[in-house]
Order: sequence, then C-alpha cells, then structure tokens
Amino acid sequence: MKGFYFAILAAIVWGIAPVVEKIGLKNIEPLSGVLVRSSGVIIGAVIMAIFNTGILKTALKADPKAIVFLFMGGILASILGQIFFYNALKHGEVSKMVPVAATYPLVSFLLGMLFFGESFTIAKGLGIGFIILGVFFLR
Repeated sequence: MKGFYFAILAAIVWGIAPVVEKIGLKNIEPLSGVLVRSSGVIIGAVIMAIFNTGILKTALKADPKAIVFLFMGGILASILGQIFFYNALKHGEVSKMVPVAATYPLVSFLLGMLFFGESFTIAKGLGIGFIILGVFFLR
C-alpha cells in the first residue's frame, strides 16, 4: 500500500509540473526550456547528494551496467521525451497534451511483455483499452 501512496503523490506533482511548464514556455523555445529544466534537475540532484551523502556513495558503487541503463533512461525521458513534450505543450492545450503524453504505460506494457515476459491479463487489457479510448476522445 505504501507504493500506492507514493504513486498518488507522484501523480499530483507530475500533474502540477506541466501547468507550471506551460507558463514557462510562453516566451522561450522548447529546446531552451529543456535546457533550463534539466539544469533544475541537476541542481536538485546535487542538493540531494549534499544532504544525503549515502545516495552519492551508492551511486558511485553501482554496477556499470546499471549506470549505463539509468543514464540511457535519463537521456530518453528527460531530454528526448521532454523535447517532444515541450513542443506539444507549447503548441497544444495542456488539458489534451498531458493525457496523450501520459499514455506511455501502453508502450511500457507492450515492452514489458516483449522483454520481461510479463503476462497479459483482462485487467491490463481493459486498462490499455481505456488508454486508447481516452486518446481517441481527446484527439
């Protein structure tokens, strides 16, 4: 149940962020916005490491494979994905762009089945169906 509450908190924070970012994108190009946002992430990570030296030690001791995959995830989500998302926010309505961009669980679901052998269940199928239906209604 603890994970569920963290997921709710993440949803709240991730729901607020695009609204703030849409305001920020009013007078800046999306690529420049990604640079500014990424700077905020770096500064936040440095502050977190200063106040919790244990995370820095753990990160420095991490398996090189883990570092490579997490680094790749950062480039994909925080750079490439953010570029696409900021272009969507800049040129579209936040109330439409955020839900469409938030259909990434569909991609994760398919890749999870392909790479990790995760099972298909009726509940997962219904969830995916609702995602597709939601995008259909928002287009």
